[in-house]
Amino acid sequence: MYDVLIIGSGASGLTLALSLPEHCKIVVLSKAGVSEGSTVYAQGGISAVLDPHDSFESHVEDTLNAGAGLCVEDVVRFTVENGTDSVNWLLEGGVPFTRENKDDVNSPLHLTREGGHSHRRVAHAADASGYAIETSLVSQAQARENITILENHIAIDLLTTRKLGMDSNRCVGAYILDCESNQVSTLQARFSVLATGGASKVYLYTSNPDGASGDGIAMAWRAGCRVTNMEFMQFHPTCLYHPHAKSSLITEAVRGEGGHLLLPDGQRFMHHFDPRAELAPRDIVARAIDHEIKRLGVDCLYLDISHKPREFILEHFPNVHATCQEFGYDMTKEPIPIVPAAHYTCGGVMTNLHGETDVDALYCIGEASYTGLHGANRMASNSLLECIVFGQSASDSISQRLAEPVKELQLPEWDESRVTDSDEHVVITHNWDEIRRFMWDYVGIVRTTKRLARAQHRVDLLLHEIDEYYAHFKVTSDLVELRNLALVAWMIIRSAQRRKESRGLHYTLDYPDADPALADKPTILDPIAAYHP
Repeated sequence: MYDVLIIGSGASGLTLALSLPEHCKIVVLSKAGVSEGSTVYAQGGISAVLDPHDSFESHVEDTLNAGAGLCVEDVVRFTVENGTDSVNWLLEGGVPFTRENKDDVNSPLHLTREGGHSHRRVAHAADASGYAIETSLVSQAQARENITILENHIAIDLLTTRKLGMDSNRCVGAYILDCESNQVSTLQARFSVLATGGASKVYLYTSNPDGASGDGIAMAWRAGCRVTNMEFMQFHPTCLYHPHAKSSLITEAVRGEGGHLLLPDGQRFMHHFDPRAELAPRDIVARAIDHEIKRLGVDCLYLDISHKPREFILEHFPNVHATCQEFGYDMTKEPIPIVPAAHYTCGGVMTNLHGETDVDALYCIGEASYTGLHGANRMASNSLLECIVFGQSASDSISQRLAEPVKELQLPEWDESRVTDSDEHVVITHNWDEIRRFMWDYVGIVRTTKRLARAQHRVDLLLHEIDEYYAHFKVTSDLVELRNLALVAWMIIRSAQRRKESRGLHYTLDYPDADPALADKPTILDPIAAYHP
């Protein structure tokens, strides 16, 4: 039996693993390679108060404004006030953040400004911040004898005492699928932590890697956890538009450093939508781009920073520049084509300040969680901040509970005696494609009551079909993800139907204005009261 099972190997999960005592026996599950999650795709950086002209109050105010009345202020303040220490912890771990003087490691950090921020407060490693952070955390974790990392392993479902027929509801481990051997094992742990990331793969176009299928959110729901604010799915305004440019995000910092959004005729347009123009929060920018694409009937718009010196662009955005060149665009000389794409899940599993969920001994941190930090819209670069702050906060809670006596249980093995191998894998791929298509068409950046009803009808049918398939055939990683993806799609649709207003990332033509009565009122899906398979 392990002390702690961490499902997910991104920034939040590895921060937790590294923050726990070294006598703690830890296992970290990674769906693919240990560095294949969403963290490595984070380009912009981590926001924190690092400049003497900045303040906690300013960062709190900016976050509350971006969250459109649904942030929990105590959580925002807790996160912001721990931000400086979080960046210093990363620096101590060797993360090579960009300095003002690149030749002097003791010079101040170079800070950039992104949408929604009133100050420069985003520490970054050029335009590959997530990669730098993840690489550092992985290296440290691999050097720890008490941390076992299992790559190419996916959690199928959590094991709880309630599922075992007991009155209490404590998480005691999970069923784990080895994706290479396709064998299922039972893994028991005193504490389990969901650090599985978000669910943006539920949409046809996304900046996220293939693994972002909402696994932790779906597993927590099936275990008895409340899930909150799933209608607030953030669409990043600027992903490279090219038929082969999968998951190629163009960092927010391009606009933060003076990039202009342009119509096909070269005109700027953001000032018509918000006085902050390109520096407006992401929901406003994404909606404006979506509006102009639909109004003009074009495939994409453009982002232009070619008016800046070539040396400036290459120094600040070497990886974005290289990606654009790979697809035939030179951002130092010309505008680059962009479209919005699903990017971040602002809702998730409801937790407290220590990552504790409704189920005893089950924690959730990072993008899979709902802490109250992001509200109706996540402000740029607050996500990596949340990962580090809550990874350490969950560590504090678990560390205090390690001395609690826990009885080792005889857990049931995975039963495959009544299932067979499927010879119809096309069912999985077809259902996967259907979900992502109707979610994009009906539950995307702009919604209507009728579109949501269409999506609801389709997802209900698919849930029953997938549930029947799951019951009769041997489990595979694709089936696990499809099952979770369908359930998360249902949550997003149901949450969007309940919010009869437009607020933050949820915009519906039938209720175009915010309802003051719904400020501070999250959308909570209770697994006991609501349908789930």
